[in-house]
Formats: sequence, structure tokens, C-alpha cells
Amino acid sequence: MSQQDGTPTRPTGLYVSPVGQRRGVFQEACAGLFARLRVADSASQASLLLEREPADVLVLDLERFELGLDLESLGRLVAARAGAPVFVLCPFANARWLPALMGFGPLDYAIGPLDAAQTRAVLAARLAEGFTRPAQATPLEAELRGLLAVRSAAQRALEEADDSVRFAERMCEALSVWPGVVHAALFHLRDGDLHLEAEQGATRLQLAPLLLRGDKLLHSPLRHAFPGLLAAASGEFALLDALGKAGEPELADSLRGHGVEMALGLPIPAQGPGAPRGSLCLLFERARAFSQAELGALGDLAQLAAFGLRMAEMTRENEELLGRVTHLATTDALTHVANRRHGETLLEQEIRRARRYRLPLALIGFDIDRFSNINDTYGHPVGDLVLRTVADTAKALLRSSDVLVRSGGEEFLVIAPHTSAIDGLKMAEKLRAAIEQAEVPGCDHVTVSLGVAQLGETESGDSLAVRVNAALARAKRAGRNCVELAMQ
Repeated sequence: MSQQDGTPTRPTGLYVSPVGQRRGVFQEACAGLFARLRVADSASQASLLLEREPADVLVLDLERFELGLDLESLGRLVAARAGAPVFVLCPFANARWLPALMGFGPLDYAIGPLDAAQTRAVLAARLAEGFTRPAQATPLEAELRGLLAVRSAAQRALEEADDSVRFAERMCEALSVWPGVVHAALFHLRDGDLHLEAEQGATRLQLAPLLLRGDKLLHSPLRHAFPGLLAAASGEFALLDALGKAGEPELADSLRGHGVEMALGLPIPAQGPGAPRGSLCLLFERARAFSQAELGALGDLAQLAAFGLRMAEMTRENEELLGRVTHLATTDALTHVANRRHGETLLEQEIRRARRYRLPLALIGFDIDRFSNINDTYGHPVGDLVLRTVADTAKALLRSSDVLVRSGGEEFLVIAPHTSAIDGLKMAEKLRAAIEQAEVPGCDHVTVSLGVAQLGETESGDSLAVRVNAALARAKRAGRNCVELAMQ
């Protein structure tokens, strides 16, 4: 692009855009920068034009190109340049194009939207520089050390991946190590909306007031302009190298007031198709170009964040599953009180506690009088209703420290800590009276017989249960609907 006497000469150029209006505007604004400027509406047409006559500079305007459809064809154009200048105009809301195209060969870029005058000024500057931008250069040793420090810190954040909030906090701390970053945030899509899981920065910047919402961030009026929200909502890499390009002057002024000049939003990919898990958001103190290695590192960090959030989700799912399994294993399905096996375990625990602290412990046993007649007369569905009514009535009377256990078909136990024999008798009488008065739809009133025993000094749980059952049997023989105290 220079003659032998050192006088610069204008290069030839080829501009590629699928939008006719943009091709016209570019020709009108930038044709004077080139000795000859041709335009093409597709990668295939550009290839044909380049075969007929090479161009010194290839300009790819990515507005309206589709990454999934056009990447390969545009990538072949970049690869065919063999290092010759390629200049890319990339929309800020779809910066995912940049690392994808850089995989085919070196290129320089500018982030849009740019008007005609801005496009001409940026392109003129690049032509004057000879396209020797940092984006094409090998990262300096300091940059590589910075990348390694960020990646290492992010990997250590996985140690907290059992909890999404702690992991997000550690991840933001790691991202803050990136050179030039003044603020880092992690947005997490959960419970049907987007949440600011964590943020970290050298300034006092807090994103919630800035984004005009503390929660439900997918409904923020700035979701189209702030890269962190845009990336989480659209799944696209968003890069604002000039804050005014988002079209929100108040947002831009607020960010600049906290020393921010560039914002980046990186979607955290989901497992399989669908909306992303959220996004990483980096705010920089100055605008800068990224090398291919840096863009690749950003992609790796997003994958790492996805892995950490998935681990946190799996931990929470496992805990919920364990809770459900434990509930099923320890709870009677019909009455929703402790089942027999769990009751035996709880009784042994209370016996050990009573012995250790020298406290009284009472055990109350009761069963429903003539329950088999209820099933025979009214049917098993009514019998089930009787069992639930008796259990609910008993639970309503018991203290929070007492435990109701279904120990058999119509048999129940009450484990009553801090309770003497006399207090146990009073409790049993209250249970008897309340159950007798309880209304059972489709059935006459029911009664229960009860036995009460206090734990002896050296007594086992089995022995205590035997004495309670003996007292219960005496109550049955005494005419039912009464309470008997167990003998020592």
C-alpha cells in the first residue's frame, strides 16, 4: 500500500454486507479511502470477486449475518486472506462472532453501532496504522501471566461449587484479577428469572440500583443495553467498547461515574439447548481490543462458570432428594407421623438424653377401640379417615418436643421428653377426651384406650414399651376409653 518513493497510495477494498442500504452508506462514506472499492452481498459473491481481482483490505460487516448459517462461509474468506488485512464491523450484542472468526485467521475489529462518519474515522485510522492492532499480535508475557492468574483463581472457585452464591462470589473475585477490570458480576437464571448472584469491584459500584431493579432482572428496562443482562437474556456475547453505543445515555454516564469505559457480557451456557444459565459481566476502566487468546480464555471461564453452577444445582437437587427419601423412610404415608422404625430410633435417642441429663421421660401408648368393626361397618376408606383424624387430633395437642409415632395398624405411641408419670397421665387424659370429641365424617365418634409409663433408671426401650403395652391391655379390659398407668 505504498509506492517505492515512499508516497502512500490508497489500497483496494472489498466490503461485504447482506443489507443493500448499508452497502450504499459505506460506499458513500468510505470510497474515498480506497483506490477502488467493491461491494458484495454474501460470502460467495465476495469469493468470486476476489478470484477475479484480489483486494488489499477485506471489510466484513456482520450486521444481519447469522452466526449459525454464515460462519463457515465468512470464515473461509478470512482463512483465504493468509494474513492480509481483514477488518470486521461487529454489533455489540453479538460479539460471539469475534472468537469464532478469529479461529480462521487474524483480523481486526470495531464494535458497532457506528454511524457513517465514525466508520470512516475508524477505518482511516486502521489504514494509517497498517492494521497492526493488538488484536492481531501475540499476547505479551504479562498478559499471559494475567490470563493464567484469572484461570487459576476461577478453578479454585470450584471448591465452593456446592453453593451457588459462594461459588459466584469466588468467581467474581477471580474475574477481578483480570487486568483492567474494575467490577465483575455473575448473573444466575434460577426460579424463573435472572438474579444478581454476586458482584465484586474496586469501586463502590452496585449494579442493582444501576439496573433499576433488585430482582427479576429479565424485566429490567435496561436488559437490551447492559451487556450482562443482554448476554443472559439472548445467549449472545455482548461487548460495548464505547458505552454510548447502547443508546442509554444515563446508563453510560452512571458507569463512567464509577470509572467504567467498557462493558462485556458473556453468556454462561446451559446443558443442551435452551436459555443460558446466566452471564458473566466484566466492566473495564478503559476500552481495549482483545486477542484471540483472551477471547478463548473468556469462553473457558464461561464454561467453568457453567460447570460450577451445575454442580451447585446438583448439590441442591441431591439434598432435596435426600430429604424426600428420608421423609419417605421415616414417615407413615397415611397419617404423616413417624413410622415404627423411626419411632424406635427416636425413643433410643430420648432415653440416652434422659439418662445423660437425669431428666424424666414418659411413653404413652394408645390404640383405637374396636377399629376392626369400623372397617367392617363403614369400609376401609372411612377407617383410613379415622386414623388420620386421630393422628391430627393428637398432634394438635402435643408439644413441639413430643413425638407421635404410628407403631402398628391402629396403634400409636407418644414419646414425651421432660415428662413424669403424673404429667404423662394428664397428657393421656387430654388425648383421650379430645379424640372422643373429634368428629369423623361418615362415622360415629371413636374412642381410644391408653397406657402410660415413665422410664426407669436402668430400663431399656424394649422394657418400657412392654410396660406401656401391659397398661394399655388393662385399659382395654377395664372397658376401653380410659387411661392406665404402667406398673414398675
